[in-house]
Amino acid sequence: MNTYLPYALLAMGAYALVSPLMRVATTGPDAIPSDVAVVVSNSLLICMAVGVLAYTGQGFTEHLASPKIVHVLAAGVFLGIGILALYRSLALGPVSVVTPIFAMFLVFSSVIGFLLLGESFSARKALGIAFAVASVYLVSGA
Repeated sequence: MNTYLPYALLAMGAYALVSPLMRVATTGPDAIPSDVAVVVSNSLLICMAVGVLAYTGQGFTEHLASPKIVHVLAAGVFLGIGILALYRSLALGPVSVVTPIFAMFLVFSSVIGFLLLGESFSARKALGIAFAVASVYLVSGA
């Protein structure tokens, strides 16, 4: 078994609950504004990540001088934009439409991997991407 597979499956299971929970939290009576939900949920994320660093003994400050920190910062900007937009869209629209459209990031990330990162591309992967796009179209009703 690949060492990344358990983490990928855990991420899938955890992310499957984010959209429905945020939809409930940001709509109806006593709704929490989506921007507040971003701050609260991501504050918890930061606490959890710091806990992992402490538990595993990973350093922090020595990596801030890495030449790759610019990539981490850029990813943080795009993550912030994505989460703010996702939470707002969940406050405004149905999970069954918003989440499949949001999930198209998987297709775009895969294509970026092929085109810019030199990852392998095959007819099978192309077919998978085509099915993913068709699935999102069919599920979202777009």
